Amino acid sequence: MARKSGTRSHIRNLVVFSDTHSGCRLGLYPAMGIGLDDGGFYVPSEFQQKVWAFWREFWDVWMPEATNGEPYDLVHNGDAIDGVHHNSTTQISHNTKDQKKIAMAAIKPEVDRCLKTGGTYFHIRGTEAHVGKSGVYEEELAEELGAKPNQQGQYARYDLWKRVGGEQGPLVHLLHHIGTTSSSARETSAVNAELAAEFNEAAQWGRVPPDIIVRSHRHRYSAIELPTKRGRATAVVTPCWQGKTPFAWKIAGARLTEPQFGGLVIRYNDEGVFYVRSFVKSMDRSPEE
Repeated sequence: MARKSGTRSHIRNLVVFSDTHSGCRLGLYPAMGIGLDDGGFYVPSEFQQKVWAFWREFWDVWMPEATNGEPYDLVHNGDAIDGVHHNSTTQISHNTKDQKKIAMAAIKPEVDRCLKTGGTYFHIRGTEAHVGKSGVYEEELAEELGAKPNQQGQYARYDLWKRVGGEQGPLVHLLHHIGTTSSSARETSAVNAELAAEFNEAAQWGRVPPDIIVRSHRHRYSAIELPTKRGRATAVVTPCWQGKTPFAWKIAGARLTEPQFGGLVIRYNDEGVFYVRSFVKSMDRSPEE
């Protein structure tokens, strides 16, 4: 039997997704298309239609099974829109109003579904190059989506400490950024270092360490586990919902890899066991000629 908790939410599932980069021609875009500010209409590419099919599989097939059909809280872990960045030309529109409109069309139905189960929606600020200085565009979007504000009144917060399933459930720490690497052989090095840093910081100040930490930004899934008195501590990096941009094609490591699309469910089950389940999809590399 699951242990009873105190005043915190008894919802035992936390669903996490990130890096939707709406507004990019390689980012998440609804299959039905969206009208733009000047009256134009953008039709999704074949690539975006494939990503959208993954998106629908995640929400309609995989996620209900992973949560056992139970209520869930929901987190977007940053970079909801693509913004206007690095002199890039891959955006559908450089008007951030258009980009937020695309993000709303893709994300809001899933937020509404979460809220109908009795869950809560949280939003994390991503990279300033994408979401504006101090995350201003993401703040506006998160408020419109109905995210729960933090104590400072920020609808898009910098991090989130979340207890899943009540007082005895896992303590989860979520934020967007984590270090990257150009070496596939060292892909988990920064992930392991991040978890070690969390435990060091908690020990230094006598705070409770997290059982699970969630990061994003890399656009590739990664996870490590370490044994603890509670059973295990897990560090996980989410997949994304954006294809490989021209910027990625020139970066060592990234230029050889394919993006990974998907999300996570963190669950605290009836037996009092917590774990992370991942939905990860990839696309084929360039075909032979």
